[in-house]
Amino acid sequence: MFMRWAVVLLLVLPGAGWAEEVAYPEDYVAEEEVDPVEAGGDALLEPSVDEGDALVEEGDALVEEEPASSSSGSGWANRLSLETTTWALLPRRGARTDEGFLQLHPRLEVVKPGFLQVELGAPVRLRMWGGEAGGSLVRKEDWDELSDWGQMVQNLMVGGDAPNFVWVGALESYTLLSGHLVRRYNNRGNPDYHPAGAVVTGMLRPLYVEAFASDVLGARLMGAEVVLDMQHLLVGRQPYPMQYTLALSAVHDWGKAGGTSEPMTLAHLDGTAMLVRRRNPEGGFELQANVGWGGRPGEGGAWGAVAGLGAEYLTSRMDLRARLEGRLQRGGFRQGAFGPDYELARFQVAGPTALPQADAPFPDGYSAYGEVILSWDAESLSVLGQRHFRLTMGTEVFNWDRVDVDGRLETQLFHRNLSVGVGGVAMGAGQPGARYLASAEARWRFLGGKLYAVGQGGTLLFPTAEGTLRPGAFASVGLGVDNAR
Repeated sequence: MFMRWAVVLLLVLPGAGWAEEVAYPEDYVAEEEVDPVEAGGDALLEPSVDEGDALVEEGDALVEEEPASSSSGSGWANRLSLETTTWALLPRRGARTDEGFLQLHPRLEVVKPGFLQVELGAPVRLRMWGGEAGGSLVRKEDWDELSDWGQMVQNLMVGGDAPNFVWVGALESYTLLSGHLVRRYNNRGNPDYHPAGAVVTGMLRPLYVEAFASDVLGARLMGAEVVLDMQHLLVGRQPYPMQYTLALSAVHDWGKAGGTSEPMTLAHLDGTAMLVRRRNPEGGFELQANVGWGGRPGEGGAWGAVAGLGAEYLTSRMDLRARLEGRLQRGGFRQGAFGPDYELARFQVAGPTALPQADAPFPDGYSAYGEVILSWDAESLSVLGQRHFRLTMGTEVFNWDRVDVDGRLETQLFHRNLSVGVGGVAMGAGQPGARYLASAEARWRFLGGKLYAVGQGGTLLFPTAEGTLRPGAFASVGLGVDNAR
């Protein structure tokens, strides 16, 4: 189950949408949990349904409802939707004047469960007021570089569940396996940069590999982690794989898309051991220990160490995951450097030093990191996107009076007709130059669920040509229609 830490959903940064619902064909039956012995040990390598959601752009998910448009007996389903909203950019602290847009967001989704999922479409913002004289009708910042065309692919998944699949879309909150280099990373944290990322996984016993790229159309963040199943290597194939592992990960940022920044490379070595594993018909519990060491290749003295515990409690209605780690940082290295704030920090880090992250000093010290992900549903967690309640939060406290926090809370109410979500990031709290971002969204379905109203709002930071961050805010309200119900 702990391969489920590979990808987790947390923060949908300002401007992102909420879960839309599309029905599977009538003949589709959700997969039940498989006994790992009967499955040859592969069952524990497969991510939970939550991780099917985790890589989906803008929270769009598949929810089993009444049948939507589908070819009877073919196993295919589809969804068509159009969302029309006003989208206003508001000035903060003397920034330039406000701008208003009419945002049209058409989408087409086609699904073959367990085989293929394709969703195409992108928000197009048409200027209604404000902006510079003679400005273009369409907001140019949304389409001014090749990487921005990646937003046309909302979601592309081939191969279904892990251990072998390919996924393309927005990385809203991506964690690379152990998470000590890439944790809760959002490739669209820069509101003027809209790339499509990619994740590829594969298993060739006793190896499990995951590789990713933050931008399939630009030279940006790329990395991979290779996990070696030590028990399989030493004593042969076991019914429960990945209980004792060694993993090596490396990530490099070329810094040549979404604005230019200094290249940076990090690497990390991790070891994990399963301490407790209990399974029963109602669910299960796992407790795992991990240790690791990492650094910046080519830069002597830049290294860090980590040790901690991770736990998961799973039932048909609840999935609770928690992690607690102690971390040591030296020479400017820190764990989780590619995190939720990275697309802004690559230009200017939070704190008193107004430098890019690749050049900014990071004090020697130690920290405690904690993470909690709780999903609960009154009926069942077996359907993608179906959560009455979801809370996910990560916090790191440093011994030199700095605190980093990011989190999101989502809930579905009134027969799932009302969806509400709030999220935020606080980087460098307790230090001068701390950075705070917040967003909120609500959706209400009516007229049988075909029509819905949506409202959004939050704060933004826009990177400038000078390498600074310009503050702003946004507000949006409008209507959408689809054939999901």
